[in-house]
Amino acid sequence: MKDILDELAAAHRELRMGSVPAGEAHAVVLRRRYAAEINDVWDAITSAERLSRWFLPVSGDLRLGGRYQLQGNAGGEILRCEPPRLLKVSWLFGPDAKAGTSEVEVRLTPGPSGDTEFELVHTAVVDEAFFSTYGPGATGVGWDLGLLGLALHLAGGEIKNPGEFEVSPEAREFSRRSAASWGEAHLAAGGDPAQVAAAVEATTTFYAPDPT
Repeated sequence: MKDILDELAAAHRELRMGSVPAGEAHAVVLRRRYAAEINDVWDAITSAERLSRWFLPVSGDLRLGGRYQLQGNAGGEILRCEPPRLLKVSWLFGPDAKAGTSEVEVRLTPGPSGDTEFELVHTAVVDEAFFSTYGPGATGVGWDLGLLGLALHLAGGEIKNPGEFEVSPEAREFSRRSAASWGEAHLAAGGDPAQVAAAVEATTTFYAPDPT
């Protein structure tokens, strides 16, 4: 449990405004270091075989300009691919998702001791009523869970029985603390304290519902 929560504490979280082709958008930012060489991290986030081990199975034409689909999740187009430092994709979830409304960019920077600085920015046009209800944690908690899988993978481990993990006390505590951390980022970005508190509660209930 401690190791999992240490991974949560290793990340810096930020909420800021950005833009996508559809217009002004909210951006959630996750930044952290991995104790792995940049080429290893790049391979982990771009190899279909490795993605299936820590994130989700992916299909499609995995090259610049190609389209991808994550099993049961988002799909889109590979907009930029500059090995081993930059990957940018459109990120569209569901049949009603509109082109140009959501993008994910990952930047990798080699560290001084063979480690890698990892930055993920998810910029999306979000319905304001939805954002008011859930805040940045609606997206941020999901990415925290994803990057937990990447951390374990790069260290030679994995989440065994993901379905069981999702409903475990460890996953609930991880999600609860992640939602609280995104609340802190929301406050730092100027969010109203009462609205932020309500959004943290709503996000926590979504990701870690009371098992009773």
